[in-house]
Amino acid sequence: MELAHSLLLNEEAYKQLGEFQKAEFIFEWLQFLEKLLPVTSRADIRENQKKLVEQLTSLLNNSPGPPTRRLVAKNLAVLYSTGDTFLVYQTIDKCNELIRSKDDSPSYLPTKLAAVVCLGYLYKKLGRILGNSFTDTVGNVLKAMKNAESQGRYEIMLSLQNILNGLGAAAIPCHRDIYKAARSCLTDRSMAVRCAAAKCLLELQNEAVFMWSTDLDSVVTLCFKSFEGSNYDVRLAVSKLLGTVLARALTSKQTTASTRHNFHRISLEEVMELLGTGFLRGSCGFLRASGDMLKGTSSVSRDVRVGVTQAYVVFVSTLGAQWLERNFSAFLSHTLYLVSQSHTKAIQSQMDAVGCRHCVSFILRATVGGLLGEKAQIAAAKEICQAIWKLKKVADGAGNDGNLETKNSTTDVTASQHVLVCALQELGSLIHGLGTTAAPLLQDSSTGVLEAVISVILHPSISVRLTAAWCLRCIAVALPSCVSLLLDRCIERLTTLKSSPEAVTGYSFAVAALLGAVKHCPLGIPHGKGKVIMTVAEDLLCSASQNSRISLQRTQAGWLLIAALMTLGPAVVQHHLPRMLLLWKCIFPSSPKDLETEKTRGDSFTWQVTLEGRAGALCAIKSFVSHCAGLLTDEVVQRLLPPLPSAVDLLTQLSSINKSYGNSLKTPSTVYRHKLYELLAVLPPKTYEGSFWAVLKELVADLTVPDSQIDTSTFLLPPLCHENDLLLLGPLLQETDHRFIEEQLLLGNSIAGGSLEYDPYSIYETVAKGDSVPKPLPPVLSVISAATRLFGVMFSHVAESHRLQVLEQLLNSVKQTKGSRQQIVQLNVVSAFSTSLKHLANCKGSLGPEEVRRSALTLVMGALESNNPLLRCAAAECLARLAQVVSDTAFTAGLAQVSFDKLKSARDVVSRTGHSLALGCLYRYLGGIGSTQHLNACVGILYTLSQDSTSPDVQAWALHSLSLIVDLAGPLYHVHVEPTLSLVLMLLLTVPPAYTEVHQSLGRCLNALITTLGPELQGSSTTVSALRTSCLLGCAVMQDNPDCLVQAQAISCLQQLHMFAPRHVNLSSLVSCLCEILLDNSVLVNLCSSYLLLRRAVVSCLCQLVQREAAEVSEYAVALVKENREDFTPDVNIREIGLEGALLSLLDKELDQRLCQDIKETLIHMLTSMAVEKLSFWLKLCKDVLAASSDFNTVVSIDTTQEEETAKVDDASILTSNSDERFHPFSNPRWSTRVFAAECVCKIISQCENAGSAHFDITLAQERKQRDSRDDFLVLHLADLIRMAFMAATDHSDQLRLSGLQTLQILVRKFAAVPEPEFPGHVILEQFQANVGAALRPAFAPETPPDVTAKACQAGKEAQSQQYNESTSTMEILAVLKAWAEVYIVAVEKQKNQSDAHNHCFKIGNSAEENYRDITSSASGLLDLVQADLGTLSKLWLAALQDFALLTLPLEYASQLPAEGGTFYTAETIENARPHYYNSWALILYATALWLTSTGFIVVDPDEGVTNLSRPVTPTTMCQDSSTRPLVKSPEDVNTDRFHLILGISVEFLCSPRSDAAMENIIACLRALHALFDVPWPRSKIGGDQELGVELLNVLHRLILTRESPDIQLAALEVVQLILFAAQEHVKEKRRSAEVDDGAAEKETLPEFGEGKDTGGLIPGKSLVFATLELCVCILVRQLPQLNPKLTCSPAVQSGKHLLLSEDGSRLVAAALIILSDVPAICSPEGSISVLPTILYLIIGVLKETAVKLQDGQLPLTVAASLQALKGLLSSPMARAEKSRTAWTDLLRSALVTVLDCWDRVDGLLQECDEVSLLTAITVFIMSTSPEVTTIECLQKHCIEKFKITLDSKDPLVQCKCYQLLHSIFQHPNKTVSYPYIHSLSPSIVRKLQETEKAKPENAAELQVIQEGIKVVTALTATAEEEHRAHLVAGLLPILISFLLDENALVSATNSAKSLHEFALQNLMQIGPQYSLVFKKLMAASPTMKARLESAVKGNQESIKAKTAKHAKNPGKSSSIQLKTNFL
Repeated sequence: MELAHSLLLNEEAYKQLGEFQKAEFIFEWLQFLEKLLPVTSRADIRENQKKLVEQLTSLLNNSPGPPTRRLVAKNLAVLYSTGDTFLVYQTIDKCNELIRSKDDSPSYLPTKLAAVVCLGYLYKKLGRILGNSFTDTVGNVLKAMKNAESQGRYEIMLSLQNILNGLGAAAIPCHRDIYKAARSCLTDRSMAVRCAAAKCLLELQNEAVFMWSTDLDSVVTLCFKSFEGSNYDVRLAVSKLLGTVLARALTSKQTTASTRHNFHRISLEEVMELLGTGFLRGSCGFLRASGDMLKGTSSVSRDVRVGVTQAYVVFVSTLGAQWLERNFSAFLSHTLYLVSQSHTKAIQSQMDAVGCRHCVSFILRATVGGLLGEKAQIAAAKEICQAIWKLKKVADGAGNDGNLETKNSTTDVTASQHVLVCALQELGSLIHGLGTTAAPLLQDSSTGVLEAVISVILHPSISVRLTAAWCLRCIAVALPSCVSLLLDRCIERLTTLKSSPEAVTGYSFAVAALLGAVKHCPLGIPHGKGKVIMTVAEDLLCSASQNSRISLQRTQAGWLLIAALMTLGPAVVQHHLPRMLLLWKCIFPSSPKDLETEKTRGDSFTWQVTLEGRAGALCAIKSFVSHCAGLLTDEVVQRLLPPLPSAVDLLTQLSSINKSYGNSLKTPSTVYRHKLYELLAVLPPKTYEGSFWAVLKELVADLTVPDSQIDTSTFLLPPLCHENDLLLLGPLLQETDHRFIEEQLLLGNSIAGGSLEYDPYSIYETVAKGDSVPKPLPPVLSVISAATRLFGVMFSHVAESHRLQVLEQLLNSVKQTKGSRQQIVQLNVVSAFSTSLKHLANCKGSLGPEEVRRSALTLVMGALESNNPLLRCAAAECLARLAQVVSDTAFTAGLAQVSFDKLKSARDVVSRTGHSLALGCLYRYLGGIGSTQHLNACVGILYTLSQDSTSPDVQAWALHSLSLIVDLAGPLYHVHVEPTLSLVLMLLLTVPPAYTEVHQSLGRCLNALITTLGPELQGSSTTVSALRTSCLLGCAVMQDNPDCLVQAQAISCLQQLHMFAPRHVNLSSLVSCLCEILLDNSVLVNLCSSYLLLRRAVVSCLCQLVQREAAEVSEYAVALVKENREDFTPDVNIREIGLEGALLSLLDKELDQRLCQDIKETLIHMLTSMAVEKLSFWLKLCKDVLAASSDFNTVVSIDTTQEEETAKVDDASILTSNSDERFHPFSNPRWSTRVFAAECVCKIISQCENAGSAHFDITLAQERKQRDSRDDFLVLHLADLIRMAFMAATDHSDQLRLSGLQTLQILVRKFAAVPEPEFPGHVILEQFQANVGAALRPAFAPETPPDVTAKACQAGKEAQSQQYNESTSTMEILAVLKAWAEVYIVAVEKQKNQSDAHNHCFKIGNSAEENYRDITSSASGLLDLVQADLGTLSKLWLAALQDFALLTLPLEYASQLPAEGGTFYTAETIENARPHYYNSWALILYATALWLTSTGFIVVDPDEGVTNLSRPVTPTTMCQDSSTRPLVKSPEDVNTDRFHLILGISVEFLCSPRSDAAMENIIACLRALHALFDVPWPRSKIGGDQELGVELLNVLHRLILTRESPDIQLAALEVVQLILFAAQEHVKEKRRSAEVDDGAAEKETLPEFGEGKDTGGLIPGKSLVFATLELCVCILVRQLPQLNPKLTCSPAVQSGKHLLLSEDGSRLVAAALIILSDVPAICSPEGSISVLPTILYLIIGVLKETAVKLQDGQLPLTVAASLQALKGLLSSPMARAEKSRTAWTDLLRSALVTVLDCWDRVDGLLQECDEVSLLTAITVFIMSTSPEVTTIECLQKHCIEKFKITLDSKDPLVQCKCYQLLHSIFQHPNKTVSYPYIHSLSPSIVRKLQETEKAKPENAAELQVIQEGIKVVTALTATAEEEHRAHLVAGLLPILISFLLDENALVSATNSAKSLHEFALQNLMQIGPQYSLVFKKLMAASPTMKARLESAVKGNQESIKAKTAKHAKNPGKSSSIQLKTNFL
């Protein structure tokens, strides 16, 4: 294929290829040429033009396929437009000649078509350059059309469209002829031709004025005719034509041409009238109403009505949103008039009415819902309200006329019913979409929305009452705050008007609808409402029999209310369960005998009431089972069962009752059947086993002798087919933008779709996906679907022996019926059987013996050859499920064989399609039948069928089946990949574009092939690259296909290719293709846009691309716009807002939920990968969206001074609002889009957080911005961020307000600590205080202190209990308490930090700003704020904790909970309240612990006077006054209760924190414990109760084991340390008191305190010491596995390499070591002996393992900690105590030996230990233990040895440290310890110092060594005895003097030499006077020394003088420096 990439066709290569490869080669070359020509220089083109034209025109004669001919034409056009034009006439003549040719053979057809296409493209590209030649061409083409077949007519229409496009106004002479030709094509047999004609006429109307002036009527009639018998594509194309022409007629200015025809300008009324005629009378013309029409028998054909409906939408969308806003009132009255009863003919039957209502609803939804912004939608809602009021007045007038004209009045009332239904539905949908933004609309009393809706609840028509109820439900979901008020209002009306039938049904519908809305309202309704509703329902049911006029309505209303109540869920229902079960029991007769007597008694009316009541009861129980599964205990099920047999008995008697009482019972009995079937389907089949046969009999009768003759396939079968197979059946079954109205056409002529009035019980159910209103089908149909579902459940539970009987019966009934009725029975039977197979497969059941299989097979095979394609599809699926259930390979092979044989012999389309699909479906459930022969046979047959060009249907089904096999055969298919790919390509290049279904199947095949090849596509071998090229070629062909679904396939194929072989997909062309589809202005007139599925494919592809290459995708999109291509006019200005902005604006317009979700995901991917680089761009986008809300055209400037400050931060960022709409990229975005923009802001902040600290540090950001102006940082945009959050937080929409507050919270958190560089001590957020405050003020008044807020919450509790569920007040109170807890915690922590540091405070002077005390204003200020209210707060906190403690009790203690609930929750809402407590307890706990410790647990309660100590606030004492309170507890008891409350909650939580428990909660809990044990009293509690301490340690141990987080582990260790400290205090206290008591007694008799008593034994589980050791070992071994003795033997650990722990690891180890060193203090002497080895082992182990040299000579943290621990341990009093002294001494010696051994070689390897650490350890031993430990000779020698070695170290740092350690040893008070060291080491020290005389120090480190050495010798002289001192001084002085420099040397000396000189001089000055005798003696002996010393002293004095003089001259300077350093 690479050979095809040249300017001229490579004819050599071409000739060597086979026939099919030639076609591929040509296509590849043409594709390459198309990309190459625009970028080739004109000279090159001219040079090769002649040859190229020859090559291209010769291709015309080669019978090119459709895609090839289009490319040839495009290339010729480009060639002529860039090269020389003069040759073009020859080509045009050539084409005309080919068209004139008389050859009519099929083989010549492609050549003719190619010529036609070629002409179209030449004229399109060259246009007027071609002069007048076009008249001949057009004439020639039109002549050819007269005897062309459908392909010819199709291509000619498209070609004419191109010619018109190119010539523009120049083509006027031909307009009439073209118009005539297109007219005939618009009603052509072939749908593709109709579509092409519509496109041609659409092009024509641009210039042909007559189309929208004089001939407008005929164009409109023509379009109506075209709709007749049309398909979806035709309706799309023709409605676009019709809508555009009418819009043009309305908006055009009068032209001169039309004035000649004295044409008057058409008005909106006339345009509407034209459209209305089509809607109401169809295509039979305006005046020529046929006889049928006049007689009133014909009704408008549905497809015309649906087509006209789409045209309405196109018409409005073309005129635009602003036009609609201006003319909404006229438009609304016209659309509503379409369903008014003044057209009795249009709405003859209920079905027609439903159909028309759907159409009108669709028009309103698509225009009002799709085009208008929120402001305009509110205006529209007001307009609709006005309309409702008008209609209400008419109805009232009619009702009040008296009886003068009764007939007239009833028609008037029903006349308005359909109009009202449409108006109410649209009003509901509008408010639902607006959400809380609609609040102002409902508060506007002048409009009276609620009044209007509630007023029509009493309308005589049931459908109006139901729709009004639904509208209320929509209002309730949009504004949850209304639910309770509306419920109250409706219940109140229901009880007062319960004698009016309309009121009873109307208000009960409303209550039921509102109850259904509760599950969509997060805050719920008060618990008591359930009680009220249950009472009303019972009352209605009990009073039903009192008044026969309304008994029917009351019965229905009562059960409806109960059924709706069940949706509130178990928490509410369980309280009403007994009453409901009693009602259920009473409604059915208790025995068969009673049923018999019933039958003999009643009349038709009483039976109607009875059936209605029982159906209602069944419905209520079904609702109960569906919504309250949690309450279905065995006991409840037992109480549900008794009435069931009676219900089934009644079912079997229905037919005889119907016979007795005539037709009036038909509907009620159908409804009863339906409801019973529905209930049985949700109950477990075991519960009604006894009635199985009776029910099955009825089911079989329902399925085989249906009441209706309606074809139910379209709603029964689609759920049973596989969704992929439904693609075969055309767009009607797929999701499209017009699904809502297209459904009518799907359901066949006798039924128009569902509607609420068919089943009032659906009003409380959740709506099906994609519907705005529930649409239950008529009872006759819904009973069949319920029967098939129940049959499915029951058949799988019938005994296998009985199954045969049932199947035989079904088969016979199919055989016995004939004609259309047979198909209906077959359809019902197959869907029922298919459902049962589904159930069998799910429960892994078997079908039964051979006979059963045979009957089943007969049943399915019959359907597989049905004429109904949907039934064939379902049967193929059913066959595969049958094979799956039988799961026997022989059986499956048999099935496949039957289909093979059929396909070989059959010639009819029906059996070929059915059996070919069956082969594919078999693969779906059996994952490849395993044998390659079978696969080869399948593939062979399907290849043959897919090339059967006589029947596109067979091709489409065969290819679809092939795609299933490719997909499911897995690796077995590899051998067939190449031939299949060739087949697919060949068909793509040859099948005519009109056969879209074949192309769609080809697309699925290609997709499956790409998936099968998968990652192999990346390969570079020739076969793989050939396959890859073929795949890309296939995609290219499909991208060019005019059909949207084929384009969608192409895109998903490219998406797959990009996933597997990203390098080989041309990203720029793919992105430009996607953007063109998505953003082309001509397409995005909202709902006439391209297919929904195409848009979904595009966005899904973009979503994948941006995950890898977001930046590239974004650049390509912008580049595409810059090319300025004439055929691409994007709807949005991509240059300015980029692809991201375009997607955001698309998100705002799009109505499809799934697509919106994908767009959001795409944007989020782009944001995560690019937001940091394009920060300003993203923030501007978000700001534009948030600011575009029209409420914010002027942002209020809050405070002028503050404005100036923000101006300083970022001038560009101040929000300026353009009053001019055009400049604003987003006009009035919806609230959901704005919420998304606010979420994006939060995401941008978190992205910046990951990107670096400069984003949150203004000084750093400004520096880096100066260095590189392209850098951008978040902190520079702070003003904008705050402004955005402010705008969102003050919006009308609640969701947006929540998002805004969330953003604000994040901003304050992230920027709280950022300092303001220009005002030290202030933070940057201070300047935005006013904004933050203004945003928060509406949420709640920040001035109120917490007790007021909590009181307000308590008061609110009463008020709210009328409005929301009680749990909301719990939520609110706890949120307030949690917030105050947070403030208090921060205040206390700050005070802690600041008490350490210098307390630097400032306060804001302005008293008005006192509330916004700044974040960094002094901690004491913050504490003062809380302190005032701590008394109240602490009580509330304790009460909340008490509630929480009760709520966490396990279920078995439920009986102990207080009956009326806790302080902040009621008993009924216990479940709803739990989550709120879980959300806030941890911080409240921490705050309470802090408060208790701050008061030291002694709290004075102001109420009680000073004497009484406070009590905890308990639920029982919360609300009582002081007189009734029980006895006051003592302070000790109060404190104990509180202590145990906090400890209990903490331990309960820490014992088993759920895996999802938040880190913050665990940390807060541990901190609370830490705070608790920080004061003496609680410590005394835990110290005195050893079991408690052990328990707590075990809990902490477990926490450390299960949580990896270092923060948690550290916090836990801090608590452990305090527990240990408590135990130490306890032991000390006991020892002290014992000593005091037994002061006189002998010391020996003192009892042993501490663990281990006299024996030293520790009992695991009871011993605190043991628990502590366990915990510490756990921490240490986790961080340093080498410490585990079991591991040290294993080879993995023996390498002896040192580990550098992480910072967190080091902190943990250090904490554990400190704890270890404290352990002996709580042991008795014996106990201490038993734990000491372990502790020493661990401390020295850590020292060994972590003693590593660091660069700066610092000790690692772990080493420092182990040395500290060692020191603590060695100085323990136990080492000196008599009982333990000897043992300790032995053990400590061993430890010292271990340390000394660290130096020695291990296995010949010298370990790299840090000598300094080990020396320090030895020094600690020497200094801290009693002398007897270290003075043993062998140990002492060993230690001295180590010091000697270290003194000789080359490393100055080591030497230096060594000197320091020796310094301390030499000064040891005990001479036996220090002398040996002095004797052994001082000579070598002096010697080393003498050596330094020669080698002067070169750097600071060496200098320090010398200084330390001298310090040691000086110290020695001080400690030495008199007789030796003179020697030492005599040795030291010469060394010191040798360091002095003379004046000249001093000037040029290095810094270190100078320092040494000064140091020596100072020492000499000190030593001289001290030992003057020796000094003088020495000076006398050595004159040189003396001279040197004197000159140095003299020099020193001079320099001092100079310095003082300087100081005197310049006194100010030094003081200022002084200040500065002080300050720092």
